[in-house]
Amino acid sequence: MSNQDKTVHILLAEDDQIDQKAFLRAFDKLRIKNPVTIAKDGLEAWEILKGSNDRPPLARPNLLILDINMPRMNGLELLERIREDAELHDSIVFMLTTSNDEEDKIEAFNLNVAGYMLKSNIGQSFVRAVEMVDNYWRVVEFPRAMSGGGPAHAASRGTADSRGML
Repeated sequence: MSNQDKTVHILLAEDDQIDQKAFLRAFDKLRIKNPVTIAKDGLEAWEILKGSNDRPPLARPNLLILDINMPRMNGLELLERIREDAELHDSIVFMLTTSNDEEDKIEAFNLNVAGYMLKSNIGQSFVRAVEMVDNYWRVVEFPRAMSGGGPAHAASRGTADSRGML
């Protein structure tokens, strides 16, 4: 099964509502219709990934986009937890953050992020970041084991239609 035959579920872990809206606007501008689930911090993202309160885990394949600076559990702490989890360790994770700190970059890459992107100009940086993630999924082939299964998360946004797959 090629990547074009699978709907990719996007999880954005971002506490800033302006950045959440900018990310969603970038998806709309690029006409990407993948389901997007938003978590306001790393702890909520973890609950979405693992399933909680009688909700199933986020369907796979999925792409995770994490901010670093979030309350309760930051993006690097979440990423470390993901890499230690037997079910999630192979997740595709991008960091999208304001942190230009070299130590944050090193830690993220040591935890095998697919990319580290800076939020420099809210509008344009989000469009460029979303374009890059879109292109990444279209070009890179992943093993079938990553396709998982299960229904999309109840809080997901959008459906797979016109361009429905990354």
